[in-house]
Amino acid sequence: MRVFHTVSGLRDVLTIHRREGLRIGFVPTMGNLHQGHLALIEQARGSCDIVVCSIFVNALQFGLNEDWDKYPRTYQSDCDQLAAAGCDYLFHPDDSEMYPNGLDTQSRVICPTMTDVLCGASRPGHFEGVTTVVTKLFNIVQPDEAIFGIKDYQQLAVIRRMAEDLCMPVQITAAPIHREADGLAMSSRNSYITEQERPKVVVLKESLEWIAQQIQGGARNFRELEAVAVERIASAGFKTDYITVSNSKTLYPAAEDDLEITVLGAMFTDAARLIDNLSIRLD
Repeated sequence: MRVFHTVSGLRDVLTIHRREGLRIGFVPTMGNLHQGHLALIEQARGSCDIVVCSIFVNALQFGLNEDWDKYPRTYQSDCDQLAAAGCDYLFHPDDSEMYPNGLDTQSRVICPTMTDVLCGASRPGHFEGVTTVVTKLFNIVQPDEAIFGIKDYQQLAVIRRMAEDLCMPVQITAAPIHREADGLAMSSRNSYITEQERPKVVVLKESLEWIAQQIQGGARNFRELEAVAVERIASAGFKTDYITVSNSKTLYPAAEDDLEITVLGAMFTDAARLIDNLSIRLD
C-alpha cells in the first residue's frame, strides 16, 4: 500500500489508473479503524480494481465542545490494517493540505434538506462540514464508487442527496452495520465506553428493535413508542439524544401510511455519543 499526503501526488497516480480504464473505489474515514471499516475496504475490493482509503479527522464537522482534539489518532495501526485488507492507496492529508486557505474562509457545500433533524438538530453545522469535506475528497479522488456504512444512516442519506443534486459522477454504495458479539454497532467512539457501561449500552439497539417489532405487529402510535424507548434507555442509566420513527427517504417523522420506515436513535454515555438504526419495509 502506498501512502500519499498531498493532493497532487494521489491525483497523479490515479490519473494513470483512470487512463487504464480501471474502476476506482473509495472509502473515506477519520481513522481509528475497526472491523467495520475493513469490511468497507473488502466490499470495495469486490467491485473495484483500485481501492483508495482516506484518513482525515475533519475539524469542520466538529462543533464547539466536541471531541475533535480527543478523537483517537491511530495512524500506524490503521496503516497496518489497511495494508493487510488489500487497500491500494491511503490518502492522509494534514489540515493545511485539505484547507489551504483556512477553515474560516473555506467554501462550503450545504444540503438544505435532512440536515436539521436527528444528528443535525443537536450538532448544528455538522453536516455542512461533512458535505464539504466529502465533496473535496470526491474531487480529489474522483472515484467511480464510494462506500459508506449504513450505521451513519443520516450521513449516507445526505451524501446521496448531495451527489444527486450536484450531478456527481460517483456511485454511492451502502454497507451493512457491523456489530460486536452482543449487537453493539461498531464505532470508533466505542473506545470511550467505560467498563461499567459496556454491558448496558446494547439497550439502544434493543430499544430500536422493540419499536420495529411493535410497528411490524401493527402499532402506528409512533410518538408513544418513541417515548417508551426513551424510558427504557433512561432506566439503563443513559440520556437519549433522540429516538425517532422516520420515513426512510426523507428522514422526517413517519406517517401512518409510510411503507419504508427507519427507526433511528442516539444516546449519550459519560464520554461517548452512540448511534444506531434499523430499517423495515411494511407490506
